[in-house]
Amino acid sequence: MPTIRPLYTEAQIAHRIKELGAQIRKDHGDAPITFIGVLKGSFMFLADLVRAVDGDATIEFLGVASYHGGTHSSGVVQITQDLRSSIEGRHCVLVEDIVDTGLTMDYLLRMLEVRGPKSLRVASLLDKPENREVEVRVDYAGFTIPNEFVVGYGLDLGELYRNLPFIGVYQP
Repeated sequence: MPTIRPLYTEAQIAHRIKELGAQIRKDHGDAPITFIGVLKGSFMFLADLVRAVDGDATIEFLGVASYHGGTHSSGVVQITQDLRSSIEGRHCVLVEDIVDTGLTMDYLLRMLEVRGPKSLRVASLLDKPENREVEVRVDYAGFTIPNEFVVGYGLDLGELYRNLPFIGVYQP
């Protein structure tokens, strides 16, 4: 029977998101910000992060798949939902649940840069640099984690565990 070892509590996550929100607003001044949530994993982080950023903000969503139900990225990024409006000339923050191998983030950044945003930064709740196959920047990292498979707070294994209010290490 699998177990989930807690890594970050609900309170730790909430505190860190408030810090990230303040930094994002500071870095963008009074400018409106378009947050681009990468579905499905970022939905909880995105909702809490947007609430932690004062001022004008809009939200867009990108659907991607790269894990396909397993515990390791397949390396193949599939766009399952594209943006519904233009980001040209906008200050954008791409919001991800976790940057792991870097393959998905590298693909998304290249795809979005050609659409002409005024700025494009990355906010990721979790950063796992130990597992990088492609170097990518993470402008706003919630937590840097070791190379372990994590679930909870939006992160899943086969669509399960997203509803956990904490982040934990999945142990089969």
